Amino acid sequence: MRLIGYLRVSSSTQLDGYGLNVQQRECREWCARNDHRIVKWCRDEAVSGTLDASERTGLAEALDGIASHHNGRTAEGIIMGKLDRLARSLTVQEATLALAWRAGGRVFTAADGEILQDDPDDPMRTAMRQMMGVFSQLERTIIVGRLRAGRAEKALQGGYAFGSPPFGTHSVDKELAPHDQEQQTLARIQELHSAGKSIRRIALILNEEGRPTKRGVQWHPTTVSRALARAID
Repeated sequence: MRLIGYLRVSSSTQLDGYGLNVQQRECREWCARNDHRIVKWCRDEAVSGTLDASERTGLAEALDGIASHHNGRTAEGIIMGKLDRLARSLTVQEATLALAWRAGGRVFTAADGEILQDDPDDPMRTAMRQMMGVFSQLERTIIVGRLRAGRAEKALQGGYAFGSPPFGTHSVDKELAPHDQEQQTLARIQELHSAGKSIRRIALILNEEGRPTKRGVQWHPTTVSRALARAID
């Protein structure tokens, strides 16, 4: 079966080490074991799992690849490392799964295999899936609480206390300062945008030029959009 691989990281994801490379490797290994083929990768970098599908470029693209099946769709389903990559909120999880199933697609995770659709003769199937969503949402709430507590303590000590510094800056002596290399990349993004290049084209050019993102991974439309907003701001 042809599948679209979906990857997502957010600020909270970095705490458990479940980054893009790990997710991608797990998806590939699961597909190899189960005779499936990943035909496309879609990703959302530094995007919260509480956002709806319409607010996530990568997820929307993955769902569109399934929905266009009857007109020659890209794939028959989606594969991700864990179900919490799809959502960190139960309501978002259920709404997104419904979109995928309504389009005739199937949903898989490397951790648990296929996420089966509701069956009126098997109510436990729905209950167990939703319980997973509840615990994922609880885990996120706990992580956010720990982050807030840590930032509050850091702020009391006079340090920069708002997570990873925005692209184009870094922390020097507990204060934000311009990051020379990233400032050059911001200028390049603005130059390409002014020249009429699309967000997707800018991402391709930045990768071809070997310009790193804040986390050292490849550029994607989502990260370009965020950096462009900062360059224009």
